[in-house]
Amino acid sequence: MKGEIGSSSFDNFNSIIRDYPDVNTVRIIDCDGSVDDETCFLLMKRLHDLGINTHIEDDGWVASGGVDFFLSGFQRTKGANTKIGVHSWSDGSNEATDYPVGHQNHLPYIALYFSIGRSQGDAEQLYYFIIHAAPAADVHWMTDDEIVNHSILSE
Repeated sequence: MKGEIGSSSFDNFNSIIRDYPDVNTVRIIDCDGSVDDETCFLLMKRLHDLGINTHIEDDGWVASGGVDFFLSGFQRTKGANTKIGVHSWSDGSNEATDYPVGHQNHLPYIALYFSIGRSQGDAEQLYYFIIHAAPAADVHWMTDDEIVNHSILSE
């Protein structure tokens, strides 16, 4: 995988799975996010439900919606010298952190993390960490400790 998740990504993924049904790992070179959150959510759920793993290649990176996609892997691993970047979302007028904890605007994201295998508590903890890590116009590159503390990898 290389590049951002867009409106055709779900259909492209389904075509790959149809043509190569034995695919068991998506190897990510770089993914800087999503320009279509609805498609990203569908893709994440489909990948996880199929039991497909995700792996960030050596010198690879994921950020924003790319992190969400990576998190949907049934097993999540990474190579050497990788980066994982997170930040708040924005609807163009407001950022996630403009809404109080528990606000309805947070719930779809938390529900998505729950649907890809996290407990409710872990889903909430990860989500609130992500939105407070950096504003929407910036990126926080996670530390090794943060990666461990938030169970980003499954190894």
